[in-house]
Amino acid sequence: MMDLSFRILIVDDVADNIQVAMSILREQDYDFSYAQNGDEALALLAQEKFDLVLLDIMMPGIDGFEVCRRLKMSDTPNTDVPVIFLTARVDADSVTKGFEMGAVDYITKPFHPAELLSRVKNHLELYRSQLVLRKHNLALETKIKYEQRRLLGELEETQKEIIYLLTELMESTSDETGRNIRRVSECCALLARLHPAMGEEDAELLLFASPMHDIGKITIPQHILHKPAALDAQEFEIMKRHTTNAHELLKPFKRKILKAADIIAYEHHERYDGTGYPRGLKGESIHI
Repeated sequence: MMDLSFRILIVDDVADNIQVAMSILREQDYDFSYAQNGDEALALLAQEKFDLVLLDIMMPGIDGFEVCRRLKMSDTPNTDVPVIFLTARVDADSVTKGFEMGAVDYITKPFHPAELLSRVKNHLELYRSQLVLRKHNLALETKIKYEQRRLLGELEETQKEIIYLLTELMESTSDETGRNIRRVSECCALLARLHPAMGEEDAELLLFASPMHDIGKITIPQHILHKPAALDAQEFEIMKRHTTNAHELLKPFKRKILKAADIIAYEHHERYDGTGYPRGLKGESIHI
């Protein structure tokens, strides 16, 4: 649960000015810290969390402008904390520079107590609202990422189901048996695990994609596919089309399993010496 109290850092080199500001704001039951120079302020901002900084400009050493600039460029929990300049500098250039340094407001001395109370209250509530919104956005982003992972998981399972379906179809129309297809997929996964450039993710990918290596045979005429004798030259040319036909079938799919199945079905008859088909790929031109 978020803490509803507010912590304010007052920075002024004149102790009386700090006391005046604290006296005005004390009725709101804020928690106060103070610093009387820029170095003290930056040290506190690096160590503790605040909800608002009331910052004087004219101070010895590091002035208020430089304190604000360094704060906004820092990597601390207070980087985004609202800064209100509370100063006797009333010239337009100072006001402009104050906002350029990252301040959210600029109050000139002397000020009316009601003015200080109102502006401090408004900026604190706005800052707290921003923190709540940021927290809710983070929770929403986490939920969205979870849903994305869940949907991606479902898509991957769908791909696997499609492969099982197509594999069963291939078994019913070709000379491949289910046992042989499973052996091929398990051997491919084993080889991936043994290869120094591949890992478990590659092995699993091959386990599910490699059964599709002969899916193109469903496009080959049955009298050629099941011919008991050797194929003649013309029949063999038709048989070789199962690679390119599979590629035409699978190439529209962009998900990783079906994309891998496309590569495997298209290139599984290529040979390292370049004498394979359908494209005569050679050596490292063949996909791993």
